[in-house]
Amino acid sequence: MALFGKKKDAAVQEPMDLDAVMRKFDRESNTRIWEGKPKMAVTCILAVFSLFCIYVTLFTSWLEEIRLTSFVAFIIFIGYLVFPARKGVQKVNHIPWYDIVLMLMGTGAFLYYTANAMTIIQQGSKFEVYQIIIGIMGIISLMEVCRRSVGIPILVIAGCLVAYALIWGLANPSLWGKLNYTVRYLFYSKEGILSTPINVCSKFIVVFIIFGAFLERTGIGEFFINISNAIVGGFSGGPAKVAVVVSAMEGMVSGSSVANTVGSGSVTIPLMKKTGYKPEFAAASEAAASTGGQIMPPIMGAAAFLMADYVGVPYSNIVVRAILPAVLYFAGIFIAVHLEAKKEGLRGLTKEELPRLKPLLKQSYLLLPLILLVYLVGTSQRSIQYAAAIAIIAAIVVSLFNKHNRITLGKIWEALAAGGQGMITVAAACGVAGIIAGTITMTGLANMMINGIVALAGNQVIIALFLTMLCCIVLGMGVPTTANYCIMAATCAPILVRMGVPTIAAHFFVFYFGIVADLTPPVALAAYAGAAIAQANPMKTAFTATKLAIGAFIVPYVFALNPAMLFVDTTVWEVILICITSFAGIFGVSAALEGWILHHMRWYERILSAAGGLMLIYPGLVTDTLGLCLVALVLVLQITSRKKAAAQTL
Repeated sequence: MALFGKKKDAAVQEPMDLDAVMRKFDRESNTRIWEGKPKMAVTCILAVFSLFCIYVTLFTSWLEEIRLTSFVAFIIFIGYLVFPARKGVQKVNHIPWYDIVLMLMGTGAFLYYTANAMTIIQQGSKFEVYQIIIGIMGIISLMEVCRRSVGIPILVIAGCLVAYALIWGLANPSLWGKLNYTVRYLFYSKEGILSTPINVCSKFIVVFIIFGAFLERTGIGEFFINISNAIVGGFSGGPAKVAVVVSAMEGMVSGSSVANTVGSGSVTIPLMKKTGYKPEFAAASEAAASTGGQIMPPIMGAAAFLMADYVGVPYSNIVVRAILPAVLYFAGIFIAVHLEAKKEGLRGLTKEELPRLKPLLKQSYLLLPLILLVYLVGTSQRSIQYAAAIAIIAAIVVSLFNKHNRITLGKIWEALAAGGQGMITVAAACGVAGIIAGTITMTGLANMMINGIVALAGNQVIIALFLTMLCCIVLGMGVPTTANYCIMAATCAPILVRMGVPTIAAHFFVFYFGIVADLTPPVALAAYAGAAIAQANPMKTAFTATKLAIGAFIVPYVFALNPAMLFVDTTVWEVILICITSFAGIFGVSAALEGWILHHMRWYERILSAAGGLMLIYPGLVTDTLGLCLVALVLVLQITSRKKAAAQTL
């Protein structure tokens, strides 16, 4: 993704303008156009912000209120520098006066808190009128940055909740009293904007965003594509399998489903179409696989860092527990892609089209920063921040050995600037998520929701899981994964915990279903981005992507009902058993949806296969046995009928 908007000569544009696709489906790409000296100045500010974040995170022990308010002040300042008020044609090197006013108003409000943190902490609940006005200015400025970089839906949710608090949710009889309390709670306390989401963002997420920016500049993305082509590109339907493998690898670096779809999809989607895949299927394969990047360790997107803090376990613990569900998710997509290739009789890439594996293996040193990161995080020898900082240094070092992508001082500065820009959206979403979660807690709405859903579900955990799934998907259609998780962690996760689901499983459940909204119609941004590249029907692509990612709808139920998949209170034998049953369940459902195993499935075979797969979701000896028997029966029927067909042709 380009750091800033670019003016392109229409005569030299490529047939598919990837920047245009990103601008349409990814708000982070709708940026101001800076050129010449102004661009250098803005780049310098962004890079300095990254250095500031690294310095504060690693080398200071500032009071939390000072650290967080200075961080948000910087976010607001650069947010208005980078993001314009609306989409469309932007004037070069131009920022309107009202943006400058909003920028200074918001930055000043949070810096006021920074400069007077000790006084504000000690004054208790006695706030002057001007302090309430400053708080309102800070909240409005932050929400406007969020609107520009994230979108309107999250603000609609926040606005409705704040309105509820001011009208009905608080006991104070006067409007001024309610407003005073709301601003104090959301702006000046650590229960609103300065709560867990922004705290985790400023401590952990920022360093990993910078690490991802450096890793991209080592050429690791191109290496992932080439090595995936060399390994699976030659098999039946090879390019689609390449998309799955590449997206799984890129997920270790990036947590953005749209960016992953456009990045690797620009290569894999045309190849899939060339080998015979329908445009909708090609785009859906890439979108489904790319969305899974947010659940693939070790980085997993920003929400995973929040989960570690909410659940109260080390981040390495989250990474380990995420491995098996992520593998099953990608296995499900791989199975569906393979069955589609067999059904359509698609070939793989020719030997001439495949990159040679041996030269690529010589570039495997590019993986060293990731390996080092996993080792440091897994062994807990260093804090997460220090592990990421060491990995950044490792990324710089390994790039020196890559003559095609050797890093320079200019690229280092560019990576720091890209990291600074990448923080704006995540931080703005975390800040507004804090407002949402704070309002829910402040008004007691969380307890009302919990009691309501528990009463509706009765003693049936499966009903509570289903209702929670619907909440996550509907909310996720307009809210980024990070903010979605924050809201669900405050509202729906406690419901599941009360119903007997282990805490870690409950949080993983809402995390997964917040992510699949990027594939689920009607707002399936990753699918729509893939459709734009493939020149396919967007809605058909979204439905196909949902079908391919069926594992994302099955796996969360499996680990919620049987936490052995997350290695919770389990034995090796139980983990092996759940791997077998889950894989068989995903295979059964995927085959039923594709209508193919060894040849076209008859209608009753599809029903049996789907029933068997769904039975394997619910843990228990009876359901597992019946499910395995049904899937096995379908395989036997397929083998028998193929043998009969072969005998008739002789």
